[in-house]
Amino acid sequence: MNEKQPDENVQESFRDRIATVDAKGKRNWVFAQKPKGKFYNIRTLVSFGFFLIFFALPFIKVNGRPLFLFNIPEAKFIIWGKVFWPQDFFIFGLTMVTFIIFIVLFTAAFGRLFCGWVCPQTVFMEMLFRKVEYAILGDAPKQKLLKNGPWTTEKISKYLTKHIVFFLLSFIIANFFLAYIIGIDELKKIITEPVSQHVVGFMAILIFSAIFYAVYAFFREQACTVVCPYGRLQSVLLDRNSMIVAYDHKRGEPRGKYKKEQPADGSLGDCIDCYQCVKVCPTGIDIRNGTQMECVGCTACIDACDKMMDAVNRPRGLVRYASEAGIADGDKLHYTTRMKLYTGLLIVLTGLLTVLLLTRKDIGGTIVRAGGMLFQERGTDSISNLYTIKLTNKTMKDINLTLKLEEAPGYIIEATGEQILVKKEDQGKGSFFIVLPRSYISKRKISLKVGLYEGDKKITTLKTNFMGPFSLH
Repeated sequence: MNEKQPDENVQESFRDRIATVDAKGKRNWVFAQKPKGKFYNIRTLVSFGFFLIFFALPFIKVNGRPLFLFNIPEAKFIIWGKVFWPQDFFIFGLTMVTFIIFIVLFTAAFGRLFCGWVCPQTVFMEMLFRKVEYAILGDAPKQKLLKNGPWTTEKISKYLTKHIVFFLLSFIIANFFLAYIIGIDELKKIITEPVSQHVVGFMAILIFSAIFYAVYAFFREQACTVVCPYGRLQSVLLDRNSMIVAYDHKRGEPRGKYKKEQPADGSLGDCIDCYQCVKVCPTGIDIRNGTQMECVGCTACIDACDKMMDAVNRPRGLVRYASEAGIADGDKLHYTTRMKLYTGLLIVLTGLLTVLLLTRKDIGGTIVRAGGMLFQERGTDSISNLYTIKLTNKTMKDINLTLKLEEAPGYIIEATGEQILVKKEDQGKGSFFIVLPRSYISKRKISLKVGLYEGDKKITTLKTNFMGPFSLH
């Protein structure tokens, strides 16, 4: 027992620190061995689809607009070709709540499936930069030898080539990332026109390039284990019925080295302690220790274990997609009550969000009574209030709007002209008076409706209040 105690301490040390940091707090560089197998091939195909979407979307336009645009500096967002302004903040708020509920539901059911298959950090790191690294430096054993070896001409040339290619890839990604913020047309101007005309834009490209290069060349898996909050949230969101990449400890333990003459007496489990699942892990963990924060569900360990099981003529699936309940009790993955509640809430929020998007007006505005003024008398039979109107045009054309008083006697006098011009994808404002006859004013505060018209076509209706005298005799 005493001889085994140190090994047990080593095996339990994963509970004290993350796999990429040693006992002294120093970085453990992960040399992940290149995985091979069914899941890796499928993930490669999925990554091709991801790259196609990422690099193609900025070029797709709907009615002259980008399909997606997240222009944070101008507070202008375009989703599926529709423009959203700060006035639509409640829609964004509801969208974020819906998205959070979706994450909770998805994680409760499928664990970190998103992280391993379509997370941009994982896809770019494992399916682009890591593959480039394999092509230039070789697989994990060659990378280790190269790092620990002397600085020869070969080592310098390989490292230099790797970092030049990494930066060029980061530069390309940064350009497309910026296209999602400012639009592909503005990006073309930055690229084709003199730098002096686009200093801020050019600096943004360089800053993004440097950030991506630093992440994929140096920070790497630390982005998932140290920065990303999702890994830490999974400890709260997962339960025993969640689907995870799991090691079947009931089948695999106790572990033992494989021997051809080994008797089939059942004294050892199927795990041959080959450490192949550890060698391919991009975050450096041992999946046999159970669910861990660092696991991104990339399935590399599944492919590695299946390959070894084939080699020793044992069934595949020692490491597989399963739930803790499925491993311990033999239960199948099932739809729990908690998942049903999350699903119901998600359906309600999605329905409400859909209604808001479908009923959202392309022309909107607000009417506010002028501050510091109550009312004005016009002759002996009329009273007026002064208003300010702010309008938002979310269409692709300039619009001249006319204001008309609805469902009340009286009329509108526009102080800024007969019509208010609102340019495409812009905002406009104006001032006007609402004049009502004294005979109609029966109380101090009256609710009114003002119609917005483009020619004879009614666009929308806005509400406001009219203030009259304290007493009318």
